[in-house]
Amino acid sequence: MPDEEDEAPAGFGYRPVLDPFALRATGLSGSGAVSTARVLALTALDEHGDDSLVVVPRPDATVLFGLAEDELLDDDTDGLFIPGNLDAALAYLETELAIRENTGVTQARRLLLVADCTQEADRIHALLARHPGGVSAILLGPWSGDTATIDDNGLVDAPPGLASGLPDRVPALSRVEARDRLLAALARHRETKKPSRRRSSPRRP
Repeated sequence: MPDEEDEAPAGFGYRPVLDPFALRATGLSGSGAVSTARVLALTALDEHGDDSLVVVPRPDATVLFGLAEDELLDDDTDGLFIPGNLDAALAYLETELAIRENTGVTQARRLLLVADCTQEADRIHALLARHPGGVSAILLGPWSGDTATIDDNGLVDAPPGLASGLPDRVPALSRVEARDRLLAALARHRETKKPSRRRSSPRRP
């Protein structure tokens, strides 16, 4: 009889059946939106950190994980990039994707933006349209594209375009717990991998 207890440990106590990179853009709204964004960002780091880069502007890193302004300033933090604001995050993504396009890079690290899109929704739309498949986005705030609504209990109400990329329910994740899990995930990456260059670093086979 199989031992049901003999399973690989989950990255953070719960292993969501979702892929943050599955959809081009996932808008999140409702009282559980921020918690869901935390889960998606941590899933990207836990499950895909060896071949992806999660970009979270500093203000959003504070909201999602409670990071101070001077935390994780190390440029070699593998799998995570925290630019000063959304403008800087988009400037990085625009430059990186243009370099890949101009040099013919096809096997590069996957890119995920996790941010409040306020003031930059049109720019994000343009970036996604210009580089289909080049970057995914988890977006809080007034996103005009497909948006899932998550309530206090984590129940997801998503349009057909998003339903396939989200579970029916996403357990709540507090900022304190998310911060602990973020730091633990980054520590694991440091222990198991050599730092990789952020710009146009190839995806590992």
